[in-house]
Amino acid sequence: MKKQGCYLIVFILMLTVILSGCGNPSSKVIPSPPPSVVPVIYAATYRGGLSISSDNGASFVNRKTTDGLGSDTVCNVYVSGSTVYAATYNGLSISTDGGVTFSNKTTTNGLGHNIVSNVYVSGPTIYVATFNGLSISTDGGTSFSNKTTTNGLGSNIINSIYVSGSTIYAATTAGLSISTDGGATFTNKTTTDGLIDNRIYSVYISGSTIYAATPAGLSISTDGGTSFSNKTTVNGLGNNQVFGVYVSGSTVYVATAGGLSLSTNGGTSFVNKTVADGLSNNIVSSVCGSGLTICVGTGDGLSLSTNGGASFVKKTIADGLGDNLITGVYVR
Repeated sequence: MKKQGCYLIVFILMLTVILSGCGNPSSKVIPSPPPSVVPVIYAATYRGGLSISSDNGASFVNRKTTDGLGSDTVCNVYVSGSTVYAATYNGLSISTDGGVTFSNKTTTNGLGHNIVSNVYVSGPTIYVATFNGLSISTDGGTSFSNKTTTNGLGSNIINSIYVSGSTIYAATTAGLSISTDGGATFTNKTTTDGLIDNRIYSVYISGSTIYAATPAGLSISTDGGTSFSNKTTVNGLGNNQVFGVYVSGSTVYVATAGGLSLSTNGGTSFVNKTVADGLSNNIVSSVCGSGLTICVGTGDGLSLSTNGGASFVKKTIADGLGDNLITGVYVR
């Protein structure tokens, strides 16, 4: 089966960088910090490890395998309190000292696969999206139980995971799988339920609304996944390849292969931000924020906005990033 998720996004990012050189053009509520507190930015990179900035991107420190990461290829990152979770190509790396040092969890600890595409933490439970099912730990990563297609998942290749209340949402290569019993069983949503494509790159929950990012557009459900409405370039998206979604207040931010698309009316229509607005690259892999700070991962650096996405400044390896290919971002 063709592998999607981080691999596919990285391929598209790399292709864009090559073409540019030839002259061609996860509800997760991240509380807004007090005005005097500068958000901490975490950028997962393709081959430069995990880059961390505590000064609005003026500088970065980079964590790599020498600091305990399982791999210098990091697909995504999640932060809970002082604990940093890095999804890598060789396990789930966990830091309990704010990202200074990491311990790495692999199949020897019960992970379904060592290629980890995403991670989500809800209370004491860690949910890990792998290329062989969803791995769940209730003991800080000491051990994991694995959920697969035998539990109702659409596919064992999990691209993304999101937990809202008691409901688990797994973005798979064969549908959006939803569990209301802690992962014991899943029901799988596909194009027959209104999804625009069965390949789900990522899923985001805001209130009672489900946003599913697919290679054919953005699917939105307001009834728990019973039905979906679909948004494409016809609605203003920069591209139908949608890699990620982030919601802040009334604004929906959508990472596409043709820019960062913003909607202030629930996805009815979008305006698109591109390199003309300061984006590092028009192929956007990920987006996350805290308050008015919006961080956008691209194939040519990290783009930062302090005005809610009206304009951006570019950060690259020249500013200390481990790599210009950004695969995931987190802000807290």
